[in-house]
Amino acid sequence: MSLRFDAARPAALAPGALEAARAAQRGRRFPAAARDALLAGPGEAAARAREALLAGGVLAVTTGQQPGLFTGPLYTIHKAVTAVALAEALAARWSVPVVPVFWVAGDDHDFAEINHCGVMGADGALATIVLRERGEDAPMLPAYREPVGAEGERALAALEAALPPSEFRAETVAWLRGAYRAERSMAEAHAQALAELLAPLGVVVCRGWDAELKRAGGAVVLEALRAAPALDAALADETERLVAAGGRAQVKVGEGMALAMVEGARGRDRLRMLPEGGFELRRSAERFALADVERMLRTSPERVSANVLLRPVVEAHLLPTVAYVGGPAEVGYLAQVGPLFAHLAVPRPVPVPRLSGFVVEAKVEKVLQRFGLAASQLGALGGADGGLEAALAREALPGDAAEALAALRGALAERYAALQAAAKRVDPTLERPVETARNQGLHAVDEVEKRLVAALKRANQAALDQVGRARANLFPGGEPQERALTVATYLARHGAALLPSIREAAGAHARSLLEAAPAAP
Repeated sequence: MSLRFDAARPAALAPGALEAARAAQRGRRFPAAARDALLAGPGEAAARAREALLAGGVLAVTTGQQPGLFTGPLYTIHKAVTAVALAEALAARWSVPVVPVFWVAGDDHDFAEINHCGVMGADGALATIVLRERGEDAPMLPAYREPVGAEGERALAALEAALPPSEFRAETVAWLRGAYRAERSMAEAHAQALAELLAPLGVVVCRGWDAELKRAGGAVVLEALRAAPALDAALADETERLVAAGGRAQVKVGEGMALAMVEGARGRDRLRMLPEGGFELRRSAERFALADVERMLRTSPERVSANVLLRPVVEAHLLPTVAYVGGPAEVGYLAQVGPLFAHLAVPRPVPVPRLSGFVVEAKVEKVLQRFGLAASQLGALGGADGGLEAALAREALPGDAAEALAALRGALAERYAALQAAAKRVDPTLERPVETARNQGLHAVDEVEKRLVAALKRANQAALDQVGRARANLFPGGEPQERALTVATYLARHGAALLPSIREAAGAHARSLLEAAPAAP
């Protein structure tokens, strides 16, 4: 079955920004002591990329995501493939090796975000697979401490049962079963699955929770804590300027919170600055001096992590990053963090929007062509309440009927307005009855239109049902496909044909970005 990727056009990059990032990264290299943090899947492409990153003399395009059940939403793959395409384009432009790196944020502790995934069932409806729930009083364990557990096999069985029979279903489930083993953490399982899937594209997966990696980045975290009050104020000022210029603050700042997090008695939590100095955790109120955090980074570094604003700074400190590929929210909060890069003397990578769009299967393509629709348009045409069918039927009204209805409405409004003005001069109490009569006339026109639309719906129900199924494919549960479904949906249907279609779209995406951001003279 053929398929294509329908991509949104990316926003422009600032001219010369990538060249400036390249110059700032000259001579920087990944810390050799943290080599075990880098995971390369099977095959030569990823292995060569990993060795090049360890040897130095290369640049990196990075992206990342918190772990997810069975690799999480489809946009996780869009991010990774965008990083691949941009790395290849920059390597060709600069004649230097550029490595795509996917950072797995295994410190993330929001289990409700990572304990489930969506697939399109054999019936074309969205099926949600849930690993398990976390109790309200349970510690907020980071994903690298949260085991897949015995529930993993039950979730895999539910996934397999939901997917339609196909020649690729068994190998898709086998790939996930090999990664999501009961004894592995959610973070490690996610990293293993991505490393295997993306290895042919040369992606290096970075375990962001690795102890040696955290030691290597500890200096940045400690300096952020030393300067916590000043950085909090600077971020508040930067965010105020951003909002004043029409931007949006993705992360709240200026509330006395530090930029680092520590695992305490109730799990991972953010440090709050204390008036007398030092810090405390928000939930457990455990207190820590700066020296305590410094000691943890030496003896148990896995307990310390950067928050969402500091993490890109730590990543850019550890990796020779020229560009970071992110979704809309990530690109938004990267706009807030300029003061952190400046104060911590870390080269700032260029935020790059990821590929966004739809995997369009042949059966959906036929429906789009029949009705002259783009994939993105189906999201605005209504849902299960019948709004989709009504909207399409209304668009299908014969031209003379649509013109007559519009003319009738216009004439009623115009003539009743003249009558209302005349009646008001004769007797002001007549204004309201005339208005009521006008509304009744307009309501009668609406009723005629509804009857016409209902007749069209009855006459074209089979075709409209096809459009409804196409919408369910592209917007399952009312959400864009890339946010609602996991990649297993399409791997099980199309196997090895899937990634090349996304890769082709990502290549066009990268070329468009670079055309908008020409090289500096």
